[in-house]
Amino acid sequence: MGKTYERIDGRLRTFIEEQPLFFTATAPLSGDGTVNLSPKGLKGSFAVVDELTVAYLDFAGSTAETVAHLRENGRITLMWCAFQGPPNIVRVHGEGEAVLRDDPRFKELLTHFPDIDPSLHGLRAIIVVTARQIRDSCGYAVPFMTYDEDRDLHARRFAREDDASLSAYFEKKEHIATSLDGLPGLPLPLPPSTV
Repeated sequence: MGKTYERIDGRLRTFIEEQPLFFTATAPLSGDGTVNLSPKGLKGSFAVVDELTVAYLDFAGSTAETVAHLRENGRITLMWCAFQGPPNIVRVHGEGEAVLRDDPRFKELLTHFPDIDPSLHGLRAIIVVTARQIRDSCGYAVPFMTYDEDRDLHARRFAREDDASLSAYFEKKEHIATSLDGLPGLPLPLPPSTV
């Protein structure tokens, strides 16, 4: 049976930090807007900041739905599934914020990710989530799957970009500066990287 937690610590924190994959879900306020669900990976790109705060690095991609939704309403859910070991699903429902590269907090937040070189991935923002509800559930129907390794394709693609070329890449994409539903997305051009 599911359980509600007061904070992210102990076995719960260990479980979250050990997962190589998690999912994010956001949506606009509009009832007919597009719900966004995204898988996130890359070892070292997720961090538990404190008992009620988690963060992950938001890398280059073809849309910026999470950023747009967070700018509009801040609602976000993160989910981890146990694909190995005992069955478990953990969800953190919370309030999120996209901390952009020119935010004074950006550089300090980046210190929570010492095991990844974000300059290889076209770092756009750091998504910070304050937990409002933390729950787990059984996960009995989640299949066993093995994690082999991270793909190197993202780093191979974006490591060659500098700030100007990354901004030019984003400006060519239809749903970076504006979401699928017309919400403000990632502000362009990108501010200079502090990485």
